[in-house]
Amino acid sequence: MNTEITGVIITFLLTVLLAFPLGRYIAKMLRGDRTITDFMNPIERFIFRISGIDPTKKMNWKEFMKAMLTINMLWFVYAFFLLLFQDKLPLNPDGNPGQTPDLAFNTAISFLVNCDLQHYSGESGVTYLTQLFVMNFLMFVSAATGIAALVAVMNGLKEKTTNNLGNFWSIFTKSITRVLLPLCIIVGIILTFNGTPVSFDGKDTITTLQGDTVQVSRGPAAGMIAIKHIGTNGGGWFGANSAHPLENPNYFTNMVEMIAQMIIPIAMIFALGFYINRKKFAYVIFGVMTIGILCLLIPTINWEVSGSPVMAHLGVAQPTGAMEGKEVRFGPAASGYWSIVTTIISTGSVNSMHDSSMPLSGMMQLLGMMINAFYGGCGVGILNYLIYVIIAVFIAGLMVGRTPEFMGHKVEAREVKIAAIVTLFSAFLLKAGVALAAYFVAHHPEMDWAVKPGGWLNNPGYHGFSEMLYEFTSANANNGSGFEGLGDNNIFWNVSTGIVLILSRFIPIIGPVAIIGLLANKKFIPESPGTLRTDSMTFGMMTFAVIIIINALSFFPALTLGPLAEFFSM
Repeated sequence: MNTEITGVIITFLLTVLLAFPLGRYIAKMLRGDRTITDFMNPIERFIFRISGIDPTKKMNWKEFMKAMLTINMLWFVYAFFLLLFQDKLPLNPDGNPGQTPDLAFNTAISFLVNCDLQHYSGESGVTYLTQLFVMNFLMFVSAATGIAALVAVMNGLKEKTTNNLGNFWSIFTKSITRVLLPLCIIVGIILTFNGTPVSFDGKDTITTLQGDTVQVSRGPAAGMIAIKHIGTNGGGWFGANSAHPLENPNYFTNMVEMIAQMIIPIAMIFALGFYINRKKFAYVIFGVMTIGILCLLIPTINWEVSGSPVMAHLGVAQPTGAMEGKEVRFGPAASGYWSIVTTIISTGSVNSMHDSSMPLSGMMQLLGMMINAFYGGCGVGILNYLIYVIIAVFIAGLMVGRTPEFMGHKVEAREVKIAAIVTLFSAFLLKAGVALAAYFVAHHPEMDWAVKPGGWLNNPGYHGFSEMLYEFTSANANNGSGFEGLGDNNIFWNVSTGIVLILSRFIPIIGPVAIIGLLANKKFIPESPGTLRTDSMTFGMMTFAVIIIINALSFFPALTLGPLAEFFSM
């Protein structure tokens, strides 16, 4: 067990060591300095030319958002119809059927918004064509959309007074050509040489050690698995995701995939400091976020390696910890680490079944998604954190009797209202969805998509509530992981989570970009002895307190009905 803990520590330290120079590189690339990827210039110019884009055009925050939202709407329509008619298209050697309209609606939105909530089984629910030209494509563009939104905020923070947040098309394109694509090539090659398939062949017949014959799906999986982690997407090529031996062959690939899904979220924190020349501010953000993840991670690993208290009460020895739903290749420590990493950064990939986690481990996974600001997804994690910063600045201003300021600009009613709306609307979407689901479970069990054999809940009571809570929490956080005891491929879950997905993706992006766009357009106020320093650990701890208080007030009752009640009933 000590070896497993050591593996977790080494993995985290390697992630930070690699993220720091990557953050410096991203900042240089965004400033237009010379970098190792300048050879991509001709390709980018060609893309701009054939697309009729002027990459030098300046955009205010409204123009930036208009460009982002319109192209995302186009991608949704494209993805929806390809999924609907995939059975009539080529590259379908296994003869997989087309998706139903409600499932195609959910799947197209889910991959569009960087969530990858899969209400289908990976290898049987889509074809090679849609895996490549819908899933892979959306994984790249959704991650680049999040990065571009953050860079818009960084541009607003960089200047004293400006109406220019950068050009969406230029930032978006370079995020793919100079960040996502090079990293994915490296990870894809590593996975390929460790046994992940890259062919276009159909299913293969394999004889197991027990002598059984099974059909195993293949396909060009390595590239998708690379971007699913690099872009904090999470959707698996195979239904079992990274618990599948072809998607995650060994402990080395397990480490690579864990590093891959964390590296850009952490690197963007350092890039923020280098780009706006406020490194201390970035270090404070990194410190607060790291404290946050450790508060979730350390208890989770402890609970998983300690095993089930019910089994212990029965006198059953658990020398390897709680192994239900986990791969023996990885063990409970690495599985516990993955489960927290994947929920705090919105990747949502799994190397174990979260439905089998200890109740309080499940609560930590839920909290990671509810907070959604400890590292977070590509770009959007810092955007979510910024909302808490604005609220903390406002509270601090009230405490000292001054008009609150952030980065030399007065934070006034409009900015605070936007931050409050984003925070409250997120909690509303989550709790309203769970309440609606619980109502149907309690009052309409006769309905085809409610509780009956083959219906929603395979687990009654508190854990069944946790499964529904997890599903809407995952959708609301654009995460994509699930308590898979829930039967979710039906009209209710496909439509309801699809609506939550799209609202909870774009409102938390529009909000911070609008706030910075409004602030950056105001007169710059030089720092004075009375200025609130947002790059101090004192302010960092205040922000951390704001995060804890807001989320405790918003979600503690729901957690009490689910994982906490399950724990105390054991």
